Amino acid sequence: MKTSIKNIQSYQTKDGSLIHELMHPDIHGNRNMSFALAVIGAGISTLLHKHHASEEIYHFVQGKGLMTLGDDQFSVEAGDTVCIRPGVCHSVVNTWYDSLKIFCCCAPPYSHSDTEILGEIG
Repeated sequence: MKTSIKNIQSYQTKDGSLIHELMHPDIHGNRNMSFALAVIGAGISTLLHKHHASEEIYHFVQGKGLMTLGDDQFSVEAGDTVCIRPGVCHSVVNTWYDSLKIFCCCAPPYSHSDTEILGEIG
């Protein structure tokens, strides 16, 4: 199956990022994972959260930010890739002047019900 970002309606996830769901079983018929483009505006932070079942891989394609992953905090930028294991709290702050863009792969696929908000960074 083929999709195009031009035909995709974006939505906001529980953590506050704007998502373009490029491939998701509920929409496209694939089975075991979801693949999306997340966009975080300049100066914006996602809420600290975790997923109980999903493992995520973030690949940063535009911008710079500060990522919290469990007890660690580190800089991220275009070209970086981060693995987020199930149950590990995480958040991203966009420290760049423009939108931070991240390709996100989730297995099992992303769902709001698997997302637990833990609070704000800071």
